[in-house]
Amino acid sequence: MTVFFIAGFIFLLAGFVQGLTGFGSALVAIPLLSFIIDIKTAVPLCMLNGLIITSYLAFKLRHYLNRDKIFPLLIGSLPGIAVGVSLLKQVDASYIRYGIGALLIIYSLFNLIFSPRPLNPGKTWGYLAGFLTGTIGAAFSAGGPPAIIYTTLTSWKKEEIKATLTGFFATTGLITVIVHAVSGITTLTTLKIFAVTAPFVLIGTTLGSLVSGRINRRTYLQLIYCFLIVMGIMMMLT
Repeated sequence: MTVFFIAGFIFLLAGFVQGLTGFGSALVAIPLLSFIIDIKTAVPLCMLNGLIITSYLAFKLRHYLNRDKIFPLLIGSLPGIAVGVSLLKQVDASYIRYGIGALLIIYSLFNLIFSPRPLNPGKTWGYLAGFLTGTIGAAFSAGGPPAIIYTTLTSWKKEEIKATLTGFFATTGLITVIVHAVSGITTLTTLKIFAVTAPFVLIGTTLGSLVSGRINRRTYLQLIYCFLIVMGIMMMLT
């Protein structure tokens, strides 16, 4: 039972992070869970709890959800997934992960130091961001950054950024959960731990969302850049 409740507190923290920023629960949960459970259990468990997080945030941000903002990312991600699977078979993943990690760190530091004006990229860039997200996600299990960077380049409100990321990740997460279930990756042990941790992740997401509502867009973006730096470091080290 100790493992179950440690996992619960890990997801409390993970839910808080994603409730605050709109992403990052797996970034928090996977490394910590790897100390107490097998990674093959941790991954589908994160996806199930991630679905709780994104469903809650999608409901809370439903007035800011905009299909025109989300669809380019979704449509672009589909061929990207196919390319990513092929890339995984042919390319040394460590070099690509190192390069992506370095790019995230440089990009985020630049924005934290210089605070450039929003570029407001068009839908074409949304398709490209979705494609890169699908490619990197399928090949290296770290597909979030291109979609996150795309949304931070806009002049959207922080709620619109969170809603777009949430809608995108909720849809791709649901597809992944179904694939895990059909392929047998999600086991009875996974479901037992999920039953215990789901209330914790919901509480964490609620708390993070409350804090997010009290900060302005500039502070929100600064938090995103800080988390992108952490993601970049982790990608370079793993």
